[in-house]
Amino acid sequence: MLVVMSGLPGSGKSTVAQRLGRALPAPVVSVDPIEAALWRAGVDRAQPTGLAAYVAAGAVASDILALEQDVIVDAVNHASQARAQWRGLAARHGLAVRWIEVICSDRALHRRRLESRRRDIAGFREPTWESVEARRAGFLSWEDERLVLDACEPLDANVARALAHLTVS
Repeated sequence: MLVVMSGLPGSGKSTVAQRLGRALPAPVVSVDPIEAALWRAGVDRAQPTGLAAYVAAGAVASDILALEQDVIVDAVNHASQARAQWRGLAARHGLAVRWIEVICSDRALHRRRLESRRRDIAGFREPTWESVEARRAGFLSWEDERLVLDACEPLDANVARALAHLTVS
């Protein structure tokens, strides 16, 4: 099974992804640590490291799927190219993508979460609220069937909804 998380930075998607990874169990392949590793390796931030991180995450996820194991991809996935990459990967492995979008319907809460989070990703600069708002404005509308979770709801309830969705889909 290929589970692809989507949502704005700070929306809570990584938290849900990690909990799902433990519950399924399935490895979580996250784009942000890959991009930070590229920077630590000396790749200039002016290069398209975001795209490179998505491509690298796709390669890792493909290897996991080739072992016939489930995998969860954790990324914003707001652009058509990103979503097309995951559809193509799933098709190559004879699977359907299981999309889960995490939103935070309370913008003030979303901003507080973003501005207070401290992830342990060496070399990664957390996005600003302004950059999140810019991404929100450019977030591609959905054509794919997906489960939408609101991070204003309790985490345990969201994880239970996600697990129920993944086991019946």
